[in-house]
Amino acid sequence: MNGHSEGSVLGTKPGYTLCVLGCGTMGVAVLSGVLASIAPHHSSPFKKWELPTSGTSTPQGEYDSTRPNRFLACVRREESAKKLLVDFSQIPLGSEVKVSAGKNVEAAREADVVLLSCKPYNAADVLTEEGMFEALEGKLLISQLAGTTISQLKSWVPPTTRVIRAMPNTPCKIREGMTIVSSIPSGPDFHRDERILLNIFSSIGRCRFLDEKHFDACTALAGSGPAFACIVLEAMADGGVMMGLPRAEALEMACQTLQGTARMALKPNTHPAQIRDAVTTPGGCTIAGLLALEDGRIRSTIARAIQVATERASDLGQPVKK
Repeated sequence: MNGHSEGSVLGTKPGYTLCVLGCGTMGVAVLSGVLASIAPHHSSPFKKWELPTSGTSTPQGEYDSTRPNRFLACVRREESAKKLLVDFSQIPLGSEVKVSAGKNVEAAREADVVLLSCKPYNAADVLTEEGMFEALEGKLLISQLAGTTISQLKSWVPPTTRVIRAMPNTPCKIREGMTIVSSIPSGPDFHRDERILLNIFSSIGRCRFLDEKHFDACTALAGSGPAFACIVLEAMADGGVMMGLPRAEALEMACQTLQGTARMALKPNTHPAQIRDAVTTPGGCTIAGLLALEDGRIRSTIARAIQVATERASDLGQPVKK
């Protein structure tokens, strides 16, 4: 099964082959972002207020060898491959992606960079498939698997495979994601690998490098965070409905308010407490609402949610206890 067009324009440019093993939701999000960054003048499917901020897009310039020019997407079943072809047909340059089912080893053999996006509990099966060990010799392997450590991954691949962990989150689908990437090991490929990683993950939002010891907390904060934020969104909208606002308008106000506030807080030398204090006038409605939130222990409840999610994240990549 093939979604790759012959005579590809990208194929004439310098670059490398990027392969996604287990190309599910997050794999599609990453490939979509990379392809969109290569085709910056496409008509965006997102409305104006959903576009990424200027600081989250990949800087455009001369096409270089640290950006991919060939794309392979692998899944296990033919039905999944057919769905992928439909998904990629709806994005800019999506026809450039070659989709295959049950051909992980062949794809890894052709690739220069392999993005592992399967379920954490399938990692061992994928990486120990016959022929995969040889296929990964000297390659850059980027794992997006929650809870699966670099040490575990290295036990399944050749010593020459450069193993990196990356943790993107769901908003990557609209190129507003937050991706944490593990520290790059020193070596002759250090600077090239750094450029490759930045080109991939800055195309779908913001990207930060952190030591692997922080990854479980990053999984909880950035990975699970959108779910926690949606609870806050729904609660704010419910409050508006309670006070007579139409549901659609209440939800729109809640969403835009959180989005705008978050972008303000991302500005240099700005702290959320400064924004809060600027809105909170003596004897006003804001301080009354804040006290109600403190009565409900919202601050400690949300912080505890991150703590519990972090503890759970550490178990995700471990063998299931029988």
